[in-house]
Amino acid sequence: MAFYSDFPEYVPVAERRKKAEKAIEKLKKGTPDISPIRIQGRTIAKTWWGKSWCSNLERYADYANRIDRGRSYVRHGAVLDLRLAGGKISALVQGSASKPYRVEVTIAPLFEEIWQEMVKSCAGKIGSLQELAAGKLPKALAELFTLKGKGLFPSPKEIRFSCSCPDGAWMCKHVAAVLYGIGARLDEDSTLFFTMRNVKMSDLITSSIAEKSRDMMEKAGSSVTGRRSRRVIADADLSGKFGVDIDTGGK
Repeated sequence: MAFYSDFPEYVPVAERRKKAEKAIEKLKKGTPDISPIRIQGRTIAKTWWGKSWCSNLERYADYANRIDRGRSYVRHGAVLDLRLAGGKISALVQGSASKPYRVEVTIAPLFEEIWQEMVKSCAGKIGSLQELAAGKLPKALAELFTLKGKGLFPSPKEIRFSCSCPDGAWMCKHVAAVLYGIGARLDEDSTLFFTMRNVKMSDLITSSIAEKSRDMMEKAGSSVTGRRSRRVIADADLSGKFGVDIDTGGK
């Protein structure tokens, strides 16, 4: 007697990764600059920005029952190519078919009022551009950035996606893999997060510099000449500390 099952045939992890690598090498012949997502170990994202991106996706009920489907796919190297250009992400994901599926994801720009509130909140609280990029933030600021629906990270209604696969599900595993892949890509370059949300990372640094500069000026004394010389010195020090150029007004 023959028994049939609706469950897909189990494919060992090593075999899945081998298949993905073969697909990547094949794609490289026509597109040498492809950018695959490669995960070392089981942890998809390791930096603050990458982990916060993934955590943000997982905490929404709209995604809770679907997003998990992409974890094994991204871990096994199924995301063969992932590119970010502004708020648009295009990717190729290897599924059960021989030809990879094309996934498109669009992230809406951050609301201006939310961004301006973030800029104000950062005044004097960020140590340097390097610390911001690394996610080394004060606890209160990190909580503000990740505030559900009001922080920097997008809600489901701000994320649109499509996939060329025949799966009729609202979110297929290929899309879910790409969403996780974005988190992994932020591990490599956190500035891409600000590009996706159409805001400038430097605005947060400028806010901190302005606040710290005002504090230093208040302590500099009342002499006009003294203030001028001390301001130039302070600006030079802040420029080196924050990793950005400051216009001191000199000719």
